[in-house]
Amino acid sequence: MLDVRRLRLLRELARRGTIAAVAEALSFSPSAVSQQLGVLEREAGLPLLERTGRRVRLTPAGQNLVRHAEAVLERLEQADADLAEARGGLAGALRIGAFPTASRAIVPAALVALARRHPGLEPMVCETDPAAVAHALRAGDLDVALVHAYDFVPAEREPGLTTEPLYGEAMYLAEPAAGTPGSPAAPGAAGVPGVPGAPAPDQDAVLRAHAGSPWITATPGTLCHAMTVRACQAAGFTPRVRHQVDEFATVLALVAAGQGVAVVPQLGVTGPADPSVHLTRLVMQRRTNLAFRSGAAAHPAVAAFGAALRAAVPPDLAGSRAEA
Repeated sequence: MLDVRRLRLLRELARRGTIAAVAEALSFSPSAVSQQLGVLEREAGLPLLERTGRRVRLTPAGQNLVRHAEAVLERLEQADADLAEARGGLAGALRIGAFPTASRAIVPAALVALARRHPGLEPMVCETDPAAVAHALRAGDLDVALVHAYDFVPAEREPGLTTEPLYGEAMYLAEPAAGTPGSPAAPGAAGVPGVPGAPAPDQDAVLRAHAGSPWITATPGTLCHAMTVRACQAAGFTPRVRHQVDEFATVLALVAAGQGVAVVPQLGVTGPADPSVHLTRLVMQRRTNLAFRSGAAAHPAVAAFGAALRAAVPPDLAGSRAEA
Protein backbone atom coordinates (compact mmCIF):
# COMPACT_ATOMS: atom_id res chain seq x y z
CA MET A 1 0.00 0.00 0.00
CA LEU A 2 1.37 3.41 -0.99
CA ASP A 3 1.84 5.88 1.86
CA VAL A 4 0.16 9.26 1.39
CA ARG A 5 2.94 11.11 3.21
CA ARG A 6 5.51 9.70 0.80
CA LEU A 7 3.30 10.58 -2.15
CA ARG A 8 3.30 14.16 -0.89
CA LEU A 9 7.10 14.13 -0.83
CA LEU A 10 7.19 12.86 -4.42
CA ARG A 11 4.76 15.57 -5.50
CA GLU A 12 6.96 18.24 -3.89
CA LEU A 13 10.05 16.80 -5.54
CA ALA A 14 8.32 17.06 -8.92
CA ARG A 15 7.79 20.78 -8.25
CA ARG A 16 11.09 21.71 -6.56
CA GLY A 17 13.62 19.52 -8.37
CA THR A 18 16.06 18.78 -5.53
CA ILE A 19 15.98 16.71 -2.36
CA ALA A 20 17.44 19.67 -0.44
CA ALA A 21 14.63 22.00 -1.54
CA VAL A 22 11.97 19.49 -0.49
CA ALA A 23 13.68 18.97 2.85
CA GLU A 24 13.87 22.71 3.54
CA ALA A 25 10.24 23.31 2.56
CA LEU A 26 8.85 20.49 4.68
CA SER A 27 11.27 20.79 7.62
CA PHE A 28 12.91 17.41 7.09
CA SER A 29 16.55 16.50 6.76
CA PRO A 30 17.69 15.67 3.20
CA SER A 31 18.62 12.15 4.32
CA ALA A 32 15.10 11.63 5.72
CA VAL A 33 13.54 12.72 2.43
CA SER A 34 15.85 10.42 0.46
CA GLN A 35 15.05 7.54 2.77
CA GLN A 36 11.29 8.03 2.49
CA LEU A 37 11.44 8.29 -1.30
CA GLY A 38 13.50 5.10 -1.35
CA VAL A 39 10.78 3.36 0.64
CA LEU A 40 8.20 4.69 -1.83
CA GLU A 41 10.17 3.20 -4.72
CA ARG A 42 10.21 -0.17 -2.98
CA GLU A 43 6.46 0.10 -2.39
CA ALA A 44 5.95 0.93 -6.06
CA GLY A 45 8.20 -1.90 -7.21
CA LEU A 46 10.06 0.09 -9.87
CA PRO A 47 12.34 3.16 -10.15
CA LEU A 48 10.63 6.51 -9.68
CA LEU A 49 13.71 8.77 -9.70
CA GLU A 50 16.76 9.41 -11.88
CA ARG A 51 19.63 11.44 -10.43
CA THR A 52 21.35 13.93 -12.74
CA GLY A 53 24.05 15.70 -10.78
CA ARG A 54 22.53 17.54 -7.82
CA ARG A 55 19.03 17.41 -9.27
CA VAL A 56 16.59 14.52 -9.36
CA ARG A 57 14.36 13.79 -12.32
CA LEU A 58 11.25 11.66 -12.16
CA THR A 59 10.99 8.61 -14.38
CA PRO A 60 7.85 8.20 -16.51
CA ALA A 61 6.49 5.95 -13.76
CA GLY A 62 7.28 8.64 -11.18
CA GLN A 63 5.53 11.32 -13.23
CA ASN A 64 2.47 9.12 -13.60
CA LEU A 65 2.43 8.46 -9.87
CA VAL A 66 2.54 12.22 -9.19
CA ARG A 67 -0.62 12.63 -11.27
CA HIS A 68 -2.31 9.97 -9.15
CA ALA A 69 -0.95 11.66 -6.00
CA GLU A 70 -2.58 14.96 -7.02
CA ALA A 71 -5.95 13.19 -7.33
CA VAL A 72 -5.50 11.36 -4.01
CA LEU A 73 -4.54 14.53 -2.14
CA GLU A 74 -7.47 16.42 -3.62
CA ARG A 75 -9.87 13.70 -2.46
CA LEU A 76 -8.37 13.85 1.02
CA GLU A 77 -9.01 17.61 1.09
CA GLN A 78 -12.61 16.94 0.09
CA ALA A 79 -12.91 14.35 2.84
CA ASP A 80 -11.54 16.82 5.38
CA ALA A 81 -14.07 19.40 4.18
CA ASP A 82 -16.92 16.90 4.57
CA LEU A 83 -15.82 16.04 8.10
CA ALA A 84 -15.57 19.71 9.06
CA GLU A 85 -19.08 20.26 7.70
CA ALA A 86 -20.42 17.28 9.68
CA ARG A 87 -18.84 18.51 12.93
CA GLY A 88 -20.74 21.80 12.65
CA GLY A 89 -19.52 25.07 14.16
CA LEU A 90 -16.19 26.38 12.90
CA ALA A 91 -13.31 26.20 15.35
CA GLY A 92 -9.54 26.01 15.36
CA ALA A 93 -6.80 27.72 13.42
CA LEU A 94 -7.12 29.05 9.87
CA ARG A 95 -3.69 29.97 8.49
CA ILE A 96 -3.98 32.83 6.02
CA GLY A 97 -1.33 34.18 3.68
CA ALA A 98 -1.68 37.74 2.36
CA PHE A 99 0.50 40.36 0.70
CA PRO A 100 0.94 43.74 2.45
CA THR A 101 -1.57 45.96 0.61
CA ALA A 102 -4.33 43.37 0.98
CA SER A 103 -3.33 42.79 4.62
CA ARG A 104 -3.94 46.48 5.27
CA ALA A 105 -6.91 47.31 3.03
CA ILE A 106 -9.02 44.13 2.78
CA VAL A 107 -8.14 41.53 5.40
CA PRO A 108 -8.92 43.42 8.67
CA ALA A 109 -12.56 44.04 7.73
CA ALA A 110 -12.89 40.42 6.64
CA LEU A 111 -11.53 39.23 9.98
CA VAL A 112 -14.02 41.39 11.87
CA ALA A 113 -16.92 39.83 9.95
CA LEU A 114 -15.43 36.36 10.36
CA ALA A 115 -15.12 36.76 14.14
CA ARG A 116 -18.71 37.96 14.37
CA ARG A 117 -20.08 34.94 12.51
CA HIS A 118 -17.62 32.28 13.67
CA PRO A 119 -16.15 33.21 17.07
CA GLY A 120 -14.59 29.76 17.51
CA LEU A 121 -12.41 30.16 14.43
CA GLU A 122 -8.88 31.46 14.99
CA PRO A 123 -7.55 33.18 11.85
CA MET A 124 -3.77 33.53 11.76
CA VAL A 125 -2.43 35.97 9.14
CA CYS A 126 1.11 35.73 7.77
CA GLU A 127 2.34 38.24 5.20
CA THR A 128 3.55 36.13 2.28
CA ASP A 129 4.72 37.19 -1.16
CA PRO A 130 2.48 35.56 -3.78
CA ALA A 131 5.56 33.96 -5.36
CA ALA A 132 5.96 31.80 -2.23
CA VAL A 133 2.29 30.95 -1.66
CA ALA A 134 2.04 27.79 -3.77
CA HIS A 135 4.77 25.97 -1.86
CA ALA A 136 3.37 27.12 1.50
CA LEU A 137 -0.12 25.86 0.65
CA ARG A 138 1.07 22.49 -0.64
CA ALA A 139 3.33 22.07 2.40
CA GLY A 140 0.39 22.76 4.73
CA ASP A 141 1.94 25.92 6.20
CA LEU A 142 -1.07 27.91 4.92
CA ASP A 143 -4.71 26.93 4.48
CA VAL A 144 -5.74 29.80 2.23
CA ALA A 145 -3.99 32.80 0.70
CA LEU A 146 -4.46 35.93 -1.36
CA VAL A 147 -2.32 35.98 -4.49
CA HIS A 148 -1.99 38.49 -7.27
CA ALA A 149 -0.96 38.51 -10.91
CA TYR A 150 -0.14 41.33 -13.32
CA ASP A 151 -0.81 41.69 -17.02
CA PHE A 152 2.93 41.27 -17.67
CA VAL A 153 3.36 38.55 -15.03
CA PRO A 154 0.42 36.14 -15.45
CA ALA A 155 -0.18 33.57 -12.74
CA GLU A 156 1.17 30.13 -13.57
CA ARG A 157 -1.07 27.14 -13.14
CA GLU A 158 0.01 25.42 -9.92
CA PRO A 159 -0.77 21.69 -9.60
CA GLY A 160 -2.70 20.90 -6.45
CA LEU A 161 -4.06 24.43 -6.04
CA THR A 162 -7.34 26.12 -6.97
CA THR A 163 -7.94 29.87 -7.26
CA GLU A 164 -11.11 31.98 -7.21
CA PRO A 165 -11.30 35.62 -8.41
CA LEU A 166 -11.63 38.44 -5.88
CA TYR A 167 -10.96 41.85 -7.46
CA GLY A 168 -8.83 43.83 -9.88
CA GLU A 169 -6.88 47.06 -9.40
CA ALA A 170 -5.78 49.92 -11.60
CA MET A 171 -2.03 50.56 -11.90
CA TYR A 172 -0.35 53.97 -11.85
CA LEU A 173 2.94 55.52 -12.86
CA ALA A 174 4.08 57.62 -9.89
CA GLU A 175 6.48 60.49 -10.66
CA PRO A 176 7.65 63.61 -8.81
CA ALA A 177 5.35 66.57 -9.31
CA ALA A 178 6.57 69.56 -11.28
CA GLY A 179 8.80 71.79 -9.22
CA THR A 180 10.01 69.03 -6.87
CA PRO A 181 13.59 67.72 -7.04
CA GLY A 182 13.92 65.06 -9.70
CA SER A 183 10.71 66.03 -11.52
CA PRO A 184 10.70 65.68 -15.34
CA ALA A 185 10.34 68.71 -17.57
CA ALA A 186 6.85 67.64 -18.60
CA PRO A 187 5.29 65.38 -15.99
CA GLY A 188 2.34 63.14 -16.72
CA ALA A 189 -1.18 64.18 -15.92
CA ALA A 190 -1.91 64.26 -12.24
CA GLY A 191 -4.08 61.56 -10.80
CA VAL A 192 -5.86 61.25 -7.51
CA PRO A 193 -4.80 58.47 -5.10
CA GLY A 194 -7.48 55.83 -4.83
CA VAL A 195 -9.57 57.16 -7.76
CA PRO A 196 -9.06 55.16 -10.99
CA GLY A 197 -9.81 57.85 -13.58
CA ALA A 198 -9.29 57.17 -17.29
CA PRO A 199 -6.18 55.18 -18.24
CA ALA A 200 -3.48 56.82 -20.35
CA PRO A 201 -4.15 56.19 -24.06
CA ASP A 202 -0.56 55.10 -24.75
CA GLN A 203 0.96 53.23 -21.81
CA ASP A 204 4.24 52.52 -23.62
CA ALA A 205 4.74 56.22 -24.33
CA VAL A 206 4.09 57.14 -20.70
CA LEU A 207 6.67 54.63 -19.50
CA ARG A 208 9.16 55.38 -22.30
CA ALA A 209 9.19 59.07 -21.27
CA HIS A 210 11.09 57.84 -18.20
CA ALA A 211 13.57 55.56 -19.95
CA GLY A 212 16.37 57.75 -18.63
CA SER A 213 14.92 58.24 -15.14
CA PRO A 214 15.96 56.32 -12.03
CA TRP A 215 13.35 53.73 -11.05
CA ILE A 216 12.07 52.41 -7.75
CA THR A 217 11.03 48.76 -7.86
CA ALA A 218 10.19 45.97 -5.45
CA THR A 219 12.96 43.56 -4.50
CA PRO A 220 14.08 40.99 -7.10
CA GLY A 221 12.25 37.67 -6.96
CA THR A 222 8.86 39.30 -6.29
CA LEU A 223 6.03 39.55 -8.81
CA CYS A 224 5.95 43.34 -8.31
CA HIS A 225 9.58 43.63 -9.39
CA ALA A 226 9.01 41.44 -12.44
CA MET A 227 5.94 43.49 -13.37
CA THR A 228 7.83 46.79 -13.51
CA VAL A 229 10.79 45.36 -15.42
CA ARG A 230 8.62 43.59 -18.00
CA ALA A 231 6.29 46.56 -18.51
CA CYS A 232 9.31 48.78 -19.20
CA GLN A 233 10.87 46.21 -21.51
CA ALA A 234 7.58 46.00 -23.43
CA ALA A 235 7.85 49.78 -23.85
CA GLY A 236 11.33 49.36 -25.35
CA PHE A 237 13.80 49.87 -22.49
CA THR A 238 15.16 48.28 -19.33
CA PRO A 239 14.64 50.44 -16.22
CA ARG A 240 17.68 51.78 -14.40
CA VAL A 241 16.83 50.72 -10.85
CA ARG A 242 18.05 52.98 -8.04
CA HIS A 243 15.97 51.77 -5.07
CA GLN A 244 14.42 48.40 -4.26
CA VAL A 245 11.55 48.72 -1.78
CA ASP A 246 8.58 46.43 -1.16
CA GLU A 247 6.32 48.77 0.84
CA PHE A 248 4.36 51.10 -1.44
CA ALA A 249 4.02 53.91 1.10
CA THR A 250 7.82 54.06 1.21
CA VAL A 251 7.97 53.90 -2.58
CA LEU A 252 5.69 56.95 -2.84
CA ALA A 253 7.71 58.79 -0.20
CA LEU A 254 10.85 58.22 -2.29
CA VAL A 255 9.02 59.43 -5.43
CA ALA A 256 7.94 62.57 -3.53
CA ALA A 257 11.57 63.12 -2.56
CA GLY A 258 12.60 63.08 -6.22
CA GLN A 259 14.38 59.75 -5.97
CA GLY A 260 12.80 58.18 -9.03
CA VAL A 261 9.60 56.94 -10.62
CA ALA A 262 7.62 53.77 -9.92
CA VAL A 263 4.62 51.70 -10.96
CA VAL A 264 2.21 51.20 -8.05
CA PRO A 265 -1.20 49.50 -7.67
CA GLN A 266 -4.42 51.22 -6.66
CA LEU A 267 -4.35 49.88 -3.10
CA GLY A 268 -0.81 51.23 -2.77
CA VAL A 269 -1.93 54.83 -3.30
CA THR A 270 -4.98 55.05 -1.05
CA GLY A 271 -5.07 57.88 1.47
CA PRO A 272 -4.69 61.67 1.24
CA ALA A 273 -3.31 62.91 -2.08
CA ASP A 274 0.36 63.95 -1.91
CA PRO A 275 0.88 67.12 -3.99
CA SER A 276 4.51 66.10 -4.48
CA VAL A 277 3.49 63.01 -6.50
CA HIS A 278 1.80 62.88 -9.91
CA LEU A 279 -0.12 59.69 -10.72
CA THR A 280 -0.92 58.63 -14.27
CA ARG A 281 -3.24 55.67 -14.65
CA LEU A 282 -1.93 52.90 -16.90
CA VAL A 283 -3.82 50.37 -18.97
CA MET A 284 -2.37 47.39 -17.10
CA GLN A 285 -4.04 45.89 -14.01
CA ARG A 286 -3.23 43.80 -10.96
CA ARG A 287 -5.69 40.97 -10.27
CA THR A 288 -6.12 39.30 -6.90
CA ASN A 289 -7.37 35.75 -6.37
CA LEU A 290 -8.04 33.55 -3.36
CA ALA A 291 -5.92 30.37 -3.46
CA PHE A 292 -6.27 27.11 -1.55
CA ARG A 293 -5.50 23.41 -1.94
CA SER A 294 -7.58 21.66 -4.60
CA GLY A 295 -10.53 19.95 -2.96
CA ALA A 296 -10.76 22.48 -0.12
CA ALA A 297 -13.29 24.82 -1.76
CA ALA A 298 -16.14 23.30 0.24
CA HIS A 299 -14.28 23.40 3.55
CA PRO A 300 -16.46 25.55 5.83
CA ALA A 301 -13.55 27.65 7.09
CA VAL A 302 -12.19 28.33 3.60
CA ALA A 303 -15.67 29.14 2.29
CA ALA A 304 -16.42 31.41 5.26
CA PHE A 305 -13.18 33.35 4.83
CA GLY A 306 -13.79 33.71 1.11
CA ALA A 307 -17.28 35.10 1.73
CA ALA A 308 -15.94 37.54 4.33
CA LEU A 309 -13.24 38.72 1.93
CA ARG A 310 -15.70 39.38 -0.89
CA ALA A 311 -17.90 41.41 1.44
CA ALA A 312 -14.85 43.44 2.50
CA VAL A 313 -13.73 44.41 -1.01
CA PRO A 314 -14.19 48.20 -1.44
CA PRO A 315 -16.85 49.19 -3.99
CA ASP A 316 -14.33 50.78 -6.36
CA LEU A 317 -12.56 47.41 -6.64
CA ALA A 318 -15.54 45.08 -6.57
CA GLY A 319 -16.63 46.02 -10.08
CA SER A 320 -13.30 44.90 -11.57
CA ARG A 321 -13.13 41.18 -10.91
CA ALA A 322 -9.93 39.17 -11.08
CA GLU A 323 -9.53 36.29 -13.49
CA ALA A 324 -9.45 32.76 -12.11
